[in-house]
Amino acid sequence: MRDPILTVSSPGDIAAAALRLREQALAADAIPPLQVIEILERWGTALRGPAVEAIPGVAFLRLWLRRNSLEPMLLRELGAEALGGSWREESRARLGVLPLGVVGHWPAGNIEIQPLLSMSCGLLGGNACLVRAPAGLVDVTRELIGRLYEVDTDAVLTGRIAVVAFDHDRLDLQRAMAMAVDGAMIWGGAEAVAQIRALPFPHWARVAVFGPRLSIAAMDSGAWSDETDRGAWCRRLARDVWQFDQQACSSPQTLFLERRKGCDVEPFLGELKQAFVEENRAHARHDIHPALSSAIALARASWLLESETHRAMFPAAPDWTILLGDGSEIPRPTQGRTLTVLLVDDLLDPVSKFCGSVQTLGVAIKDPGREAALARAAAKNGVDRIVKLGRMHVFGSPWDGTDLVRPMTRVVRHIPSFETTL
Repeated sequence: MRDPILTVSSPGDIAAAALRLREQALAADAIPPLQVIEILERWGTALRGPAVEAIPGVAFLRLWLRRNSLEPMLLRELGAEALGGSWREESRARLGVLPLGVVGHWPAGNIEIQPLLSMSCGLLGGNACLVRAPAGLVDVTRELIGRLYEVDTDAVLTGRIAVVAFDHDRLDLQRAMAMAVDGAMIWGGAEAVAQIRALPFPHWARVAVFGPRLSIAAMDSGAWSDETDRGAWCRRLARDVWQFDQQACSSPQTLFLERRKGCDVEPFLGELKQAFVEENRAHARHDIHPALSSAIALARASWLLESETHRAMFPAAPDWTILLGDGSEIPRPTQGRTLTVLLVDDLLDPVSKFCGSVQTLGVAIKDPGREAALARAAAKNGVDRIVKLGRMHVFGSPWDGTDLVRPMTRVVRHIPSFETTL
């Protein structure tokens, strides 16, 4: 099998790759979403073995690529007729969902599976995909997409994919890629997003941006004080913290914990600590960047020096950290498996201070009525996803408040010229 990653060195290389994709897409028959789903599901099934299992997020990628994840999403976003590639009738018109053409993907460099998640959204819309693999993810992307080449023996999808690798500082290559696409999906931090959005896209290109955000967890007193369930909630929260080393927008950075009069919080903290110890044993960090290690040490020291009421739990190594205090303001995130636990009298207090920077709220709320009220308040204050703890990273549509496939499609309207009335 040829190397699925194209190392490009000139704008002409980018233009040639995009031209090949466009010609391939125009020459081939349209691929109905159901056929795309069938191939993607085979790909997900093939993502097994030690080399793949060691890649962070692969379990979520497999879950995303399953038919029972993709089909309901497309049914909601595109409609039942489009799922099979048909047009639907609306009054005297026919409406068809068609691809944009070539969709460019600029994934963030800190989430190993993101180039493939983004690419799958473009493919589900019937598009050809030009994907930039960030420098640090080239080997991981090669390993994962190589499995797609193995199962897509007729090159139905792989014939519509070009994964290119080049340094992000090569503005000439970034510009060439932008000029060659009909749509773009852009992921990452504020600086990276601003740089990509400023590129010379064609005036007709559609752009979907998934920028930098953070996520928060919340537990009411009924959930954490329940001796039967709190161990499970702690394990769910630990799992959310560990995934992607807290670098994902969906990673919980702070837990707001509702006080309960006459109920001691220490048993909960003990179980939370134990859940962190167990998660670290199961998914130990094998290396850490010196800058992150320093940031964790500084966060621990600063927290304890800031107030005599502050407490912290952590091992000698920078494996994990729990910082305990009170207040309804979101502290600056440290990441690296560092969770700040803040006691509040009412969960609505911190939620009322949320702004558009909060993407996901992971909750454990005993009272369904109170959870509904909290969800309404969170949604009003900019939160796009309110989910059960343990499911904060589960990729699905809508994401960041928008559909994932529909923005990279066109709805074509056809009114037949021969009608019964003129």
